[in-house]
Amino acid sequence: MSEAARELARNDAVMLLLCGDVMLGRGVDQILPHPGQPMLHERMVHDARSYVDLAVQANGPIPRPVDWAWPWGDALDLIKDARCDARILNLETSITTSDDYATGKAVHYRMDPANIRVLAAIQPDVCVLANNHVLDFGRSGLLETLDVLFGSRFRYAGAGGSLREALTPAVVPIPKTGGRVVVLACGHLSSGIPSDWAAAAGRPGVHLVTTLTEAVADELGRQVREVRRPGDVVVVSLHWGSNWGYRIEDDFRRFAHHLIDSGVDLVHGHSSHHPRPLEVYRHKLILYGCGDLVNDYEGIAGHRQYRSDLRLLYLALLDPRSGELIELRIAPLQARRLRLHRAAEHDVAWLRRTLDKMSRRFGSRIDLEPDGLLTLHSPS
Repeated sequence: MSEAARELARNDAVMLLLCGDVMLGRGVDQILPHPGQPMLHERMVHDARSYVDLAVQANGPIPRPVDWAWPWGDALDLIKDARCDARILNLETSITTSDDYATGKAVHYRMDPANIRVLAAIQPDVCVLANNHVLDFGRSGLLETLDVLFGSRFRYAGAGGSLREALTPAVVPIPKTGGRVVVLACGHLSSGIPSDWAAAAGRPGVHLVTTLTEAVADELGRQVREVRRPGDVVVVSLHWGSNWGYRIEDDFRRFAHHLIDSGVDLVHGHSSHHPRPLEVYRHKLILYGCGDLVNDYEGIAGHRQYRSDLRLLYLALLDPRSGELIELRIAPLQARRLRLHRAAEHDVAWLRRTLDKMSRRFGSRIDLEPDGLLTLHSPS
């Protein structure tokens, strides 16, 4: 897109906020005004409050209870200033009082429904549920999660009480353009979603894809075309891949390209605990892995080379007529005391170097702007 075309498109451009995994259970749930049952079914940790203690040991005291805005911290002002048309996050937490935990899983994430106002603090437009934790407390836990979200007027995508509901995209009206943001969500086995979590006719579950083939991408594209209207921006949100590492497998990249070729405007990938490469393909944005945003992982040892304490908010400006990317700005944050803070200058510099290095093979470059935000540049 030429610079003149970019300026013209900005007048009615759609601003999307995109982020990775939001985990409001376990330790985060315990510092909120209505902490749920702290008992855990993990091999090493049996009380959710232990994760609060780890965070305190790592970075200092945490008041209890905190207010609803606490976990989001400095992210709230960044989001407010961005004037987003749609805010899309991967909600990697069941919201339930169910004790029907999934046996065979190493960890289980649960937030008490009485703490739903912590989600309201960020005002998400779409909560993606096609992930490997939304059924941590069984199908009863999923159904309660759906009821709580629906009762609080939060749209969701990627899971449901039946296959039909799990396949149904979330639709966000954009009054200024008359168009909509359409979000279709699914998860892949590579992210650790158990195969028996797949939704079926009359069976609650997630929208699960088992292979990353052109045929599957075409089917998702067909589903998109069934609901798409002129002026719509279409996002496919994918929970896929392992937790650690920067390498993007060839089949992942081909699949993302096939989605764009099938009519998708933006691929929103998540599952990794740290950011993965960025690519612009046919002028459309592909986020292979957004990294975590909110969780209780402070003080947990291991994988320090990936700096998973650093978190990113992605602000993507799209042309609603073509779905093409006009601009991507990235806000660097750091998790301390179970709260998001603006990242320090040296951490932002590290993020820029790391994102730039791993995205070069995809034709993308990352620059640092005077305001402390990162921007993406691509020859396409």
